[in-house]
Amino acid sequence: MTANEQAFSISVGMVLFPNLTQLDFTGPYEVFAKLPNIQLYLLAETLEPVRSEHGLTFLPNTTFTQAPTLDVLFVPGGPGINQKLEDRTFLQFLKTQGEQARYVTSVCTGSLLLAAASLLQGYRATTHWLSLDLLRMLGVETVAQRVVIDRNRITGGGVTSGIDFGLVIVSELLGEAIAQKIQLELEYNPKPPFDSGSPQTAPPAVLANVKAAKENIQEARRQIIQRVVAQLEITELG
Repeated sequence: MTANEQAFSISVGMVLFPNLTQLDFTGPYEVFAKLPNIQLYLLAETLEPVRSEHGLTFLPNTTFTQAPTLDVLFVPGGPGINQKLEDRTFLQFLKTQGEQARYVTSVCTGSLLLAAASLLQGYRATTHWLSLDLLRMLGVETVAQRVVIDRNRITGGGVTSGIDFGLVIVSELLGEAIAQKIQLELEYNPKPPFDSGSPQTAPPAVLANVKAAKENIQEARRQIIQRVVAQLEITELG
C-alpha cells in the first residue's frame, strides 16, 4: 500500500430501501469496498434487513438518524423508488446529507430520488434509459451516457453501469491508477454476447417487448412524479 493510500480515508453512505435493484447497489459496493481505509455505511431507516426486488437481503449497519456527514452519498434505484418519491422523511434525509456531502451520486433510477429531494436541479445527470423523460420532468438536464459528471454530482445509467460508475468515483477521489488497479482486480473487461444493451442497438422487436413489459410501472411512476413536480413547482426541461 502506498503512502497516499495509507493517508486516504473517506466515508461512503450507501442508501438502502425495500425493493431496490440489488445490482445497482452491489456493483458500486464491490468497487468501493476495495478502497483503502474506506468507511462504508449501509444506511436504512432501521437496522432491520432490507429485501431487494428479487429477494436478496441486505443488512444495514447504520440508521438514517445515526448517519455521520458523508464524503459520498450514494442512492441506488429500483421498483422501490415509487414509494420513496413521496416519502418526505426519506427525501429530507437525502437533502440534508446531499447538501453536506462532497459528492452526491446515484445509479439507475436513484437519480429520480435525488431530483425529488431537490439535489439535481441545475445539474446534468443520467438514469435508466426508460426513465430519462421522467428525470427531465423533475427539472434535470438529462444526458444519455453511461456515467455523467457535473461538478460534485455523479450519476450512472441503468443497473450494469454501477461498476463503471464506481470506478469513475474512485478515479475522482484517488486518481486513475488506483481505479485501474481495482478494475483489473475485478477483471472488469466486459464483452457482452449480444449488442442489445441499449435502445439504440437492440433489435426493434426486443425494444418493443421491453417497453411493453415496463409500461405499467413507468406509467405509475410518471403519475407519482407529476405529483412531486406539482409540490416542488418544477418546470420540466425540454
